[in-house]
Order: sequence, then structure tokens, then C-alpha cells
Amino acid sequence: MPKKIELVLEGQEGHDQDIISYLDSELEIGDSKLAQEVRAQIKEKASGVFMWVVLVSGILQQKYDQGRIHTLKQTLREIPGDLHELFRDILTRDDANKDELLLCIQWVLFARHPLKPEQLYFAIRSHTECATCKWDRDEIPKDAVGNFILSSSKGLAEVTRAKQGPTVQFIHESVRDFLLKDNGLRVILLEASGDLSAKSHDQLKKCCFEYTQSYWKENGLPAGDSKHQLLETRVVADYEFPFLRYAVQNILYHANAAEEGHISQTRFFGSFPLANWIQHNNVFQGKEVRRHTTGASLLYLLAEYNFGSLIVSHQGSQSCFDIEGERYGAPILAAMATGSRPTVWKLLKRETRDEPATSRLHSLCNEYNMEQRRKSGPGRDFKYNPKWSLLHYILQDQDLVVASFAITYPQAYANMDFRTHGGETVFSVADQQGHDFFAVVKLLVDNGANTELTDKYGRTPLCRAAQKGNAAAVAFLISRGANIEHNSVHGHTPLFYGTLEGNEESMRLLISAGANVATTYHFGQTLLFHAACSSTDSEAKMHLLVAQAVDILKVNDSGDTALTWSLKNGKATKTILQLLIDHGDTIYRTDSMGRTPLMLALNCHLSIFKELIDMGAEIDSVDNEGHSPLLIAVKVKAGDQARLLIESGACTDVFDKLTKRTALSYAVTPRIFDRLTLVYPGRRPTNLNSDVAEALLIHGAAVDAADVTGRTPLSYAAQYGLRKTDFSRLLLDHGADVNRADDSGRTPLSYAAGAYDPVAQHCVQLLLDRGAIPDIVDGIGNTALSYATTDTVRALLSISL
Repeated sequence: MPKKIELVLEGQEGHDQDIISYLDSELEIGDSKLAQEVRAQIKEKASGVFMWVVLVSGILQQKYDQGRIHTLKQTLREIPGDLHELFRDILTRDDANKDELLLCIQWVLFARHPLKPEQLYFAIRSHTECATCKWDRDEIPKDAVGNFILSSSKGLAEVTRAKQGPTVQFIHESVRDFLLKDNGLRVILLEASGDLSAKSHDQLKKCCFEYTQSYWKENGLPAGDSKHQLLETRVVADYEFPFLRYAVQNILYHANAAEEGHISQTRFFGSFPLANWIQHNNVFQGKEVRRHTTGASLLYLLAEYNFGSLIVSHQGSQSCFDIEGERYGAPILAAMATGSRPTVWKLLKRETRDEPATSRLHSLCNEYNMEQRRKSGPGRDFKYNPKWSLLHYILQDQDLVVASFAITYPQAYANMDFRTHGGETVFSVADQQGHDFFAVVKLLVDNGANTELTDKYGRTPLCRAAQKGNAAAVAFLISRGANIEHNSVHGHTPLFYGTLEGNEESMRLLISAGANVATTYHFGQTLLFHAACSSTDSEAKMHLLVAQAVDILKVNDSGDTALTWSLKNGKATKTILQLLIDHGDTIYRTDSMGRTPLMLALNCHLSIFKELIDMGAEIDSVDNEGHSPLLIAVKVKAGDQARLLIESGACTDVFDKLTKRTALSYAVTPRIFDRLTLVYPGRRPTNLNSDVAEALLIHGAAVDAADVTGRTPLSYAAQYGLRKTDFSRLLLDHGADVNRADDSGRTPLSYAAGAYDPVAQHCVQLLLDRGAIPDIVDGIGNTALSYATTDTVRALLSISL
């Protein structure tokens, strides 16, 4: 796929006019007949190549400025008409400052990023003069820097016009094409063969190294490593030695590029002052976490900075699995943290240098996929914790090849039975990272891992395998003798985990191996309880357990059977209901609170609720506190179920024992939260629609039924909720007594006046319009006006007095 759009201007309408306009404005050689002829010849010879015109104009302008007007035509004839040949002519015309030219071209071509003008200026000067130069801005102003670059590049490079952070680049992309694609660089270097890119990188490495060496000799090492000392050193260095930051930070980069081009760096690193380099590199690391100790190994640094070619050629016996006192611990973890899979592969490949051809390590290297997109693993922000094992961190990457390599490696780098301070095992880490759990378990167990190794919750690998529903891992662990009756810290067995979160196949394997299906867990619950509430394969799990002749009628500490427990948790299905009923349970049982299956089914889908009614469930039974299914439905705002009960003939005037409030009383008030409603946590509205209250009234609900405090439904409707006016109007339309006082003497108007909400005034007005008496005095001598909370309500009541 093309990466850029190429615009060909030659031959386009208006392009020739651009050339004419440029010559008229930029080639200042007068308007004589000679000048006109020269301009015409330039236009003709250019063949529409604008960059050729620009370069030739510069050459002729220089001749004209030198007073050599008579040589203009001759000079023009001698200039090649081809743009690339013109570049060649410019670069080889003379040998003046050739070292500067070559170095300038190499820096612009091969710098890791475009250099700032002052960086390039001092990079060239320091090499040609063999010394670091402090930037004295009075002696070397910025325009002098720009002129130096223009001169050193023979006009082929320029400073960009960016206001913020200008850099140096070629005057046109065709210059780069000439140098790299048309062997222009080989012309300057006078090299007939070899990798010129690698040779250039090697030269730039030397420039960086020589510059840093010279700086160290003249200025010494950083005075200290505190935050303020490093900041001071960094600020001074950036101001006085603009090239130092780049030189320090990119020595390894250019060395790696040279090594990649088969220019050995072994001798260079044989005498490389690594500790000194680390100290200066730390100066330019603004964040402390990115700094290194002076004891960091070269292999670790190459791994962190992803310099794979240098890793391959690195000498010495150090392993990439060796732990160091650095941020990421081991070189292999540093490469994994930065996400460079090619670097990880090269580290592994390096480990196989002395291995026999039959070693499994060679095939593991071949299995490693460098192109695979990373899914997980320790990221850049992680910091090695010695309380974790190396294998724990390696397993955070979803590719098992590195873990296999560490386990297979002759040295003991993989402690598979290590358990962190927080209780993490290699099995739990692998599980959390989304590995193929069977592959991980097989790898670890085949290489000696303990099948009974427990995590912080006391779960063994078999518990985890059953919990994940990984039947292959379950079967494998059973075949390796894993304890099928192991108890976690909560007393849970592998079969429990398989029942609650796993799948039916894993359960079947455990049961076939002899797992106890009759175990009772916390709160007296059996496996049947957990199967009924499982989010996966619940019906299949129930059938499996029922086939094992488990006790269907076993009750837990709350008096629930699996039937009522599944209803209470909103997990029951028609199949589960029918299965349990067919095997001996009943829809007429109650739990320890006297609640029937129909009451508990308020947590389930409406279809389950209706199924129970169709089966003959008692719609008017009450629990220990006097709640009927209808009363509970209205109280928890289960509108659909409430309407179904009303239509099915449920008693509308039942009331609870504690408050003696009826269904109508609860229907006109917002949902409240008490011990009962906590059992029904479903996401339901705060208020019911008025149609439920209307249905209650139509089916005979007493409109003025008073509760234990004497309050009527109208009293509650007038006080609570943003829909109080709708409910109050409905009750009044059905004959509610507008002046009915409760046991404290307060009327509905009194409660409406004292409500703190924006619609209170509308309810007050409604009650007044329906005959409410504003000056009724309650038991403590207050009227409705005494309770008024807003000026508007006070005004309404005052007018009515």
C-alpha cells in the first residue's frame, strides 16, 4: 500500500508560470538582454523541475554577485540538466570542508530524530575540531549557526521555519532520494561497496562517544544524584552544550544500527565506560523511575532500550533471566515491559548459543511469534518486586514460550512452587492473564509443579480448573492425582467451584472420580443450591445432581430449599421449577420467615411468577409479618406482578402486622427500604403508575383504610412523592375523606403543606379545591399553615382562611 501521495507538478498548468515568477523575483541579475536570455535558458533547461531552478538560481546569483556577469551563460551551459546530476555536481565540485559536508549529510540522513540547528552545529564542530565547545551565544548567534549549516551542506540542507523547535532538514525530498536511492552518498564517501548506512551510523556513534568523552574529561561526572542536583546539571548542559543530550542518549542507538549492518561493536564495548555513561544518561531522565543504578548491566540496558542487534553480539555469560537491582529486574522482563517481541526473541536466541542442537530451547525459539500483537504482560509502569518470582512476571505475558523457556533452561530460573506474600501462585497468575489454562497447568505440572499448591484463598489448581470450567485441565489434574476433596479457606471443594462457576462437564468428571455430592457448605447450602443459581449450565447441572440422588428437600439455615433459594436469587427457570417439583419439592412450602415460593418469585421474571400462579400457588397466603404476595409486590414496586395478582383475585385489603398499612397505602407512596425490601433488590422504579392504585380501588380496596397511626392512603399520598397530586386526585375521585385526621390530629392538608418538594403547592391547591379545611387544629395546636414550608403554600392557605 502507498504510504504517501506523490504530486507531479511538471507539465501542470500554472507550473511554468511559477518558475517564471520565481526567476523574476529571486534571480537578481538585472533586466538586460543578457539577463532575459539567461532566464529564458534556465526555464527551458529546467524542463519544469522547480527544485533545479532554485539551485541553479543560487549558483548564478553567486556568480553575478562576484561581478562575473560575463560567465553566466557559460556557467549555465556547464550545469547538468538532470536534478540528481546537479546534486552530484554540487557535492563533488570542490574538496573544501569535505569532512564537514560528509558529517552534515550523515547527520541529516541518519540521526535518530531531526537535529536542532545548534545540535548539528556542535556535532560537526566538535568532531572536526576534536573538542567540545561551549555555546557562547554572543560569539555564535543563531543566524551564524544557520549559515554554517547552509555552508557545510553546500546548500542542500536548511533550517525549518517552525517557530517552536526548528530542526534541520534537506531542502527537498529529492536530495534524500539522490543520496540513498541513486548512490549519491557513495559518491561523497568514495566507497564502492559495503553498507553505507551502517558505516554512517558507526561514524555517528564515534561522534557521540568522542563528544561525551571530551565533555567528561573537561567537566567531570555529575556532582550528585539528587533530584535538584540532576535538574541543575541538566539545565546547564542543555544550555551550554546543546549536543550533549543527543550524544549521551543515542550512542547505543547508532552502535546498534551499525551492528545491524554487520559492523562489529565488540571492541567498542570492550572499553565502553558504562558506569560513567549511566550517570550522564540519568541526568537527562526527568523521571526518577527511568534512571538506572551504576551497577546495571549492558545486557539489561540493551534489553530495555530494544537494541536487539547488540544483544545478539553481546559477549559474556550473563543470562537474560538474571535478576538485577533495576526497575524491571531482569533483562527479559525489561524487554517484555517495553513490548518489544523481537528483542525478547533475540534474548532467548542468545541463551541458546552454547546449547546442543538437540536442546528443546532451539525449538522454543522457533515457536516464538515475533509478529503476534501483545495482549497482556508487565507494562512499562511495572516495577520488579523481589517478593514475586521471575516466573510470576513472565506468566503475565500471554505467550507461554518464554515461560516454557525459563522452565526448560538448565539453570533454576523458574521456581514453580513459589507463593508470593499476597498468596499468588504461578497457577493463579496464569489464570488471571487469560492463558489457555490447560496448557499452563500441563506445562507446570509436567515440569514438577505441585498440584496441591494453594493460592491466598486456599484454591488448588484443580479448584481453579473446575471454577473456569476447563474440563481438559480438570481431567489432567485428576489423572495426576490431584485431591478432589480439597477444602479452600472457605471450605469449598473443587466440585463446589465447578458447580457455582464452572460447567456440567467439569462437574461430571469430578463426580466420576468420586467427589462427594452431598457436602454441606456455609449456611447449610448444598451443591444443589449453587447449581440452581449458577450463571452457566444451571439446568444441566441440576439434572446431573438430581441424577446422583441428592436430597431435594434439604433446607439451609434460612429454611430454604434449592427451589426457594433459586427463586429468592432470581435464577429460577421453568425447567428448574418443574425438575424440583417433579422430584418432591412443593410450591406450598415456606421459609423461616413464612415466605412462600410465590412471594420469593417477585425477584424473577414475570413468566416465572405467572407459572407459579398457574401451578396453583396460594395468592393470599401471608408470611410471619402479615405480608401477602400483593402487599409485597406493591411495597417493592413490582407493578406487573401486582396487576397480575389483582386480576387473579388477590385480596386487596390485607395489611401487615407492624404498621397495618394496606396495599393501597403502599401503592400511592414511593418505595421504602426496610428488612423486607432488602430481600427484593431488583432494579425497580421508585413509584408505581397510578393504574395499580386504580386497579386496587376498582377491586374493592378500602379508600380510607387507616393504619396503626390512623393515617389513610390520602394522608400518605399528600405527603410523599413527586406524583402526589395524581395519587391524591385518584383517591379523592374514589371518595377519600379529604379532612380525615390521623391519631395525632393531622389532616392530609397538613401533611401536604409540610412537604419539602416543588409540587407541594399543587397538591395543597387540589385539597383546598376538594373541600379541605385549612384551620383544623391537630393534637399540639398546629394548623396546616403552621407546617407550611414555602411562601407559595403559606399564601394559598392564608387566602383560604
